[in-house]
Amino acid sequence: MEKIEHSTIPTNGINLHVASIGTGPVVLFLHGFPELWYSWRHQLLSLSALRYRAIAPDLRGYGDSDAPPSAASYTAHHIVGDLVGLLDHLGIDKVFLVGHDWGAIVAWYLCLFRPDRVKALVNLSVPFRPRNPTRKPVESFKALFGEDFYMCRFQKPGEIEEEFAKDDTAVLLSKFFATRNPQPPSIPKEVGFSGIKPPSSLPPWLSQQDLNYFASKFNHTGFTGGLNYYRALDLTWELTAAWTGVQIKVPVKFIVGDLDLTYHIPGAKEYIHNGGFKRDVPFLQDVVVMEGVAHFINQEKPDEITDHIYDFIKKF
Repeated sequence: MEKIEHSTIPTNGINLHVASIGTGPVVLFLHGFPELWYSWRHQLLSLSALRYRAIAPDLRGYGDSDAPPSAASYTAHHIVGDLVGLLDHLGIDKVFLVGHDWGAIVAWYLCLFRPDRVKALVNLSVPFRPRNPTRKPVESFKALFGEDFYMCRFQKPGEIEEEFAKDDTAVLLSKFFATRNPQPPSIPKEVGFSGIKPPSSLPPWLSQQDLNYFASKFNHTGFTGGLNYYRALDLTWELTAAWTGVQIKVPVKFIVGDLDLTYHIPGAKEYIHNGGFKRDVPFLQDVVVMEGVAHFINQEKPDEITDHIYDFIKKF
């Protein structure tokens, strides 16, 4: 880990903290919520040992990167703009792209807006979601899961931050990381996130030292930056009307755990396996469903994920 280099790079009007290691073709890793560059610690080391240059930023709003206060500063255009500016600053033309959770969503948008910058994509957990021109995302989630669905609960500025503040940060994060319930999470206000019982022990893939690193960064920056991605969902929907129906035109490998909540959203399995995914992502080359694996797949099964990434990108 001490060989990983850390730098601050100006891009798109903000500063991004970037972790990187190795030389060779560039692999850009994009993390999710509530995570950091550190979620890719295993892949940074193993891909650099395979002669790749592995780069993992703290995305806007996270860790040691800048966190603009307004949710309107967290649309897909902002985040993709940060990444294109990052590549420009580093003099990198094209990358292999790897995303997980929100990082996967951002990766889809990067491929949608700037396919010229991506050689190939390995995306984890979140399949491509074509834009529904008739209904905004938050309305769709409310219709599917009700007002207590976590993405709906995240919408009101300040409210969830107050709930999160009732918990020790490390304990709160352990609740996210340890969950293996694939059902879409609904958290009634009267229960709140502090009312969820913490795990009796950490999952085997997460050490107390790992958890403390995550907690130290969220103690410093808070959760508002990460939550603002959810609060910008509808604004991104408005701003991406021109891309309705546009296909993802880069080579793709998709990996999901069979205990991942994203895999159990109504219609997801049918979309992934019955032709819809391949229709919208015509260069989709491989879909891998890992058995007995939950949401934080790149940390839970680091060696297997590295192997999947390497086996795919070495073709190009």
